[in-house]
Amino acid sequence: MMIDETWYTRPEGVEGSVAAGGVVARVSGSEILIAVAKEPGYETAVLPKGHVDPGEDVEQAARREIAEEVGVEDLQLLTKLDVKERLDFSKTEWKRTHYYLYFTDQVDVKPLEADVHTEMDWIPIEPLPNLFWPEQVELIRENAEEIRSHLLPKQQSQAQ
Repeated sequence: MMIDETWYTRPEGVEGSVAAGGVVARVSGSEILIAVAKEPGYETAVLPKGHVDPGEDVEQAARREIAEEVGVEDLQLLTKLDVKERLDFSKTEWKRTHYYLYFTDQVDVKPLEADVHTEMDWIPIEPLPNLFWPEQVELIRENAEEIRSHLLPKQQSQAQ
């Protein structure tokens, strides 16, 4: 499937919704690794994210979606990164997704929603990862310095 600019132009009359997710980072030696979710039938991965439930605040939704899609529950919020907009996978709804940066020490985790996201992986942020959604690659590229600046103290304390 080709993701082109049509995914990033809101058609008239398409309803919108709010979603939330995050870049979940950990340190391994000199590398910064991020958690990604993998779905059956797709070679590329995605950052964990999804809809905001009624009564849930956006950051709570990000934490829930991360736990469901990659299994990481021990999350330290570092900062809000950005908001990205596009059509959903079925092209029937306009998604406005809030992304947060989290740190974790968890390593061996499994998605809680194993029927949808069959596995997770830890991938380095450098070189820039190949993800299914272009705006997620853009999010990491645009925020790479900020991600490194937040994780550098974690790397230094791990090295001591």
